[in-house]
Amino acid sequence: MEIRPVDLSSDLELRAAYDVDTRAVGVGRAGLPHWSWPEMSSMFRHDDPGEAKELLGGWEDGRLVAVGLVFAPLDDNRDKAWVGAEVDPPAQGRGRGRQMLAAVEQRARELDRTVLLAETKLPLDEVTTHRQRRFAEAAGYDFSNVEVVRHLALPVPTERLARWSAEAAEKHPGYTLETHLDHLPDHLLPSFLAIFGQLSVDAPTGEADWEEEVMTPERFRAQEDAFVEAGRRVWCTVAVAPDGTVAAYSTISVPPAGTRTDASQWGTFVGREHRGRRLGLATKAANLRAVQDAHPEMRRVVTQNAETNDWMVAINEQMGFVPVEAAVEMIKRVARG
Repeated sequence: MEIRPVDLSSDLELRAAYDVDTRAVGVGRAGLPHWSWPEMSSMFRHDDPGEAKELLGGWEDGRLVAVGLVFAPLDDNRDKAWVGAEVDPPAQGRGRGRQMLAAVEQRARELDRTVLLAETKLPLDEVTTHRQRRFAEAAGYDFSNVEVVRHLALPVPTERLARWSAEAAEKHPGYTLETHLDHLPDHLLPSFLAIFGQLSVDAPTGEADWEEEVMTPERFRAQEDAFVEAGRRVWCTVAVAPDGTVAAYSTISVPPAGTRTDASQWGTFVGREHRGRRLGLATKAANLRAVQDAHPEMRRVVTQNAETNDWMVAINEQMGFVPVEAAVEMIKRVARG
């Protein structure tokens, strides 16, 4: 198998990589969500000053049979990289996955990364026994963390959303909620980014120790623009404290029109000094209402949280999210170079 970078300027090569990834990830996951072609192509074609991204392809007889991915933070957590290797199902079982994994690990080491992280979606009853878990362990990866993937069927009755909002509002007098589409206003951005980076530290992360994520205004605006160009609609509800700063937020990404009917619940986070006021429930309920009012074609919301994140799990269960599968995170520590 010849391994080389996928030509990101080539629709033919990039689409072939997307198709291999989609088929591989879909094994045993019929009907479960996966990113769309516009989302994948936009992500790899937009430079992110805060993250290095590499996409490798494995070719045999002119046909792409495997893909490898490397994501490496550049402004924080510079010892880490997320890695992945996928093989087209008809080509599996012949050592190509191990060959591709070795290639992406080498690229991560060339980027001076010593902590390699990988995630795979598995059935809830096969977290410890699934062949993908066994493959990772055979390659030297240890269990790090498990997040439970939950789905919420849409639409949620309006009266239920109103009840949650009213229940939460009693706990945070003086705070106001604002919902924004695609771009946050300039005056909220500094305080939003101040708590945005805390999520990577405060959320349970298993065996990996994370620094706060560095997100500059320039990088955040570039990401917003990239999402719009890809056709995503990103809804964000913020709770604004009496002093005018962002105290909490909840974000949902709606996929490009006509691609799928699964909205993705991204971050929900409450700043450390504002906790205990039901701001998590308040922002989630308000944001969900905005999304389903604007996008009645959406049939469910997908989210995932560490099984040890009792606070967020409790909110999700209250809202009716049900467990569907597990996102198992594995970790491997390697020498430099």
